[in-house]
Amino acid sequence: MSDDQTSDDFPSIVELNVGGVFYTTSLSTLTKETDCLLAEIFTGKNKSLTIRDSKGKYYIDRDGVLFRYVLDYLRNLKLVLPENFHEKERLKQEAEYYRLPNMVKSIASHHYAKSAIPIPHVRPATNSHCTVEESGKTPGCITVGYRGTFAFGRDGLADVKFRKLSRIIVCGRVSLCKDVFKDTLNESRDPDRGVEDRYTNRYFLKHNFLEQAFDMLADEGFRLVASCGSGTNNAGELKPGMDTEEAKWQHYNEFVFVRR
Repeated sequence: MSDDQTSDDFPSIVELNVGGVFYTTSLSTLTKETDCLLAEIFTGKNKSLTIRDSKGKYYIDRDGVLFRYVLDYLRNLKLVLPENFHEKERLKQEAEYYRLPNMVKSIASHHYAKSAIPIPHVRPATNSHCTVEESGKTPGCITVGYRGTFAFGRDGLADVKFRKLSRIIVCGRVSLCKDVFKDTLNESRDPDRGVEDRYTNRYFLKHNFLEQAFDMLADEGFRLVASCGSGTNNAGELKPGMDTEEAKWQHYNEFVFVRR
């Protein structure tokens, strides 16, 4: 890069790699706030940070997930955060790094946007002392599913008291799932970690005790409203260490819990 490089040397459509997350935006968006660090980079004033990755994208070594809010702010000059956003301090740190003082002020005084999904008012159950709204808990739905079978012993006899669960799957709004299952929630298979205001079906529990999951849901005010089961498949996939009879008795069940 030459010492006299200007914004004319940058393409009008810029491809970014921010901490491993890819973005595409316009040069005018990146240079909208003239005192912003991004404007310095993409006008050629700050050459030390103008680097590219192996695919030619401009690379910024910062939090790639939170950059979406920085970019959204530059596009609209307005901050809109999702409901139950829990990374306020980290986003403030990013805004300070990019030298966006008005965004920093907006984060400090921001009132989170309400959910776009209307939640109907429902009468509390007769045996409850307060509604969910009165207790400050957010209404919502969580689905718990599991694939299981039975262990088989000698002569192909099933030990019906020995239920085998390979994994308990949790589906629902991310913020609700975390509130209910806390540190028992395994997020390792979820590709969009860090964004709270969304739904996922990529969570599972670190334990395989179905009753423990149900107790945790009940403690948070959820009630079972529906369930379904696949029955046995009679032609289950034979996995390493699994008996042929066990594979034949594989089944999948789901349970839908609601808090209103």
